[in-house]
Amino acid sequence: MNLSKPDITGRDSPDSNAQKPILEGIGLSKHFAVESGLLQPKKPPVQAVNEVNLSVRKGETLALVGESGSGKSTLGRLLLNLLQPTAGDVIYEGRNLANLTPEKLRQVRRDLQIIFQDPFASLNPRMTVESIVGEPIWLHSKVSRSDRQAKVAELLRTVGLAPEHGGRHPHEFSGGQRQRIGIARALASEPRLILGDEPVSALDVSVQAQVVNLLEDLKHQFGLTLVIVAHGLAVIRHMSDRVAVMYLGEIVELAPVDALFENPLHPYTQALMAAVPVSHPDLRQPRPLLGGDMPSPSRPPSGCRFHTRCPHARALCKEAAPVMETVEAERQVACHFWREIANAGSATLILPTPSAAYTQRLNLFKHHQSLAVESQP
Repeated sequence: MNLSKPDITGRDSPDSNAQKPILEGIGLSKHFAVESGLLQPKKPPVQAVNEVNLSVRKGETLALVGESGSGKSTLGRLLLNLLQPTAGDVIYEGRNLANLTPEKLRQVRRDLQIIFQDPFASLNPRMTVESIVGEPIWLHSKVSRSDRQAKVAELLRTVGLAPEHGGRHPHEFSGGQRQRIGIARALASEPRLILGDEPVSALDVSVQAQVVNLLEDLKHQFGLTLVIVAHGLAVIRHMSDRVAVMYLGEIVELAPVDALFENPLHPYTQALMAAVPVSHPDLRQPRPLLGGDMPSPSRPPSGCRFHTRCPHARALCKEAAPVMETVEAERQVACHFWREIANAGSATLILPTPSAAYTQRLNLFKHHQSLAVESQP
């Protein structure tokens, strides 16, 4: 098969179906049980994802962003059916994955692939590159060994490697090359959608741009839909169509990438924007800084989960959880006071209240400082 002109007969064009979802998560929740000792009280479960609704459109690149522990990777794995949800449904092209037979689910797995974060840990060190990339072909296609080898060689060329690399093992490659092997493996089953679980976070900065550009080229070449998980907004700025911002298991803002960067509405999104590097200090806009520590997902705060760190929090935020509100076409935000925050503008820099842990550390430091001064002759 010629990989430069893939056979997509029966697949819809991304342009003609730009608004049509290929994958949907409806009311998705994932809670992980926590083991406790025999005589210890039962511990509450970790609420990694909590009642999330999200749709992925054909042909788009959707980014899931947030801090570590926000639940974005868990949500991505729920969408690919790599994890079973505690509640909710995953719909792929109108079919509920929970209702599919094992054989039908096997066919769906061919269409939904993943690129893992760590390119070394995700590759079997005992297998050659040819075996790693060829395994999905062997599982999902009835082709001869020679045809499989030819397809592996073409896949390696597609991701910027040489066919001669097929006889080597993963430890013989650099981090960027190993990630290219992972990308080739994801392409081997001719998928419709690929999830990139922080595909460049483990790579050197000099290599990250190369992998990002490769993913963008492959998306257009093969008509792919991409879901990219990232903890920083700078990575997805130039390759995403829409961005879903997650905090403590929930989506707090969903918007087209340009609108999000030009005018972030949620205080958490604004704080993430403040951390994005700029080329000149004069270009940085005064936005609220993010202080405090993220609460435990096993004991999330009442009301709005962000109110413990939000510089705009009021009594209502502690009592009632905000609903996801449609601001305009293509844009949603979950915040009680987003209108007032937007109208206030960014003329005044609002600093958040220091967390209890920070205050305790500061007081301890001052105490030791005073003892040191008193001990001096």
